Order: sequence, then structure tokens, then C-alpha cells
Amino acid sequence: MRSVLLGGAIGLFAAITAVRAGDDAPTAIDSELAASGRAVYRQHCADCHGARGEGARAWRQRDAHGELPAPPHDSQGHTWRHSDPMLDRIVAQGWRDPFNKTERLSMPAFAGTLTPQEIRSIIAYLKTLWTPEQRQFQREESQRQSLSPAAR
Repeated sequence: MRSVLLGGAIGLFAAITAVRAGDDAPTAIDSELAASGRAVYRQHCADCHGARGEGARAWRQRDAHGELPAPPHDSQGHTWRHSDPMLDRIVAQGWRDPFNKTERLSMPAFAGTLTPQEIRSIIAYLKTLWTPEQRQFQREESQRQSLSPAAR
């Protein structure tokens, strides 16, 4: 009986610790921020990445310049594999796909066009396009990056 109680107490402690640490916490999305982000996305991103984040048609095939078209940001793409700081940096500073044949930015920088809050809102909106498992992975990736000395 004593070992059953001890085992139960250890299990309860582990569960409380996990919840406090956020290990099992659902990845909540700020609905107001995401709604704002949807509007900003439609205005600045949808022309290239699709109205619902589905990416450009034939986004996996290089164009005549040897560049890959805009990828999807929904659950079919890879955006969810990047941390919040990385996504923020890509939107603000632009991005050159390292596999493209040209040196130009694949995605233009939006720091001069969008405020930091608007960029955060777009990222919040993109999270609504992912599966719960993808949001969890992305949340953990963001936490890992924020803890690394290189990110400071």
C-alpha cells in the first residue's frame, strides 16, 4: 500500500511539474493577434504564398531563373519547423533560399513596410494553419532557440 501511495505521489508531482513547465500545455494562439495577422497576411503575403497559405502553384519546381517559387505556410509546408525569432527575422530582413541559382532575395524584407507588431501578428496567423503537433514542435523550437546563448 505504501509503495502504491508513493508511486501515486511521484506521478502527481511529475504531472504538476510538467504542466508548470508547459510540457503538456496546448499551444494557445492569441485569436485577436491572429485575426489581425490574417488581414496583414492577405495584404502583404497572399499574392506570393496563396490566400490560404497554400504556396505558389508548382512551388516545388524551379522557375526559368532556377528559383523555387514561394512555399506554402500551411501544414503542407515547412514554416512550422522554424522558431518565432527565425520567422520574425525572415519576414523583417527577407530571405534568400540558399538553393536558388540567383543571389537575389527570394522573399523581400518587410521591416520598412510592417511594424514589429504586424510581423508578430502574421506569425500568429500562420500558426492557425498548422496541426496541433506542428504548433507544439514549433513552440519547442522557439523555446530552444530562446535558451541558446547564440540567440541572446
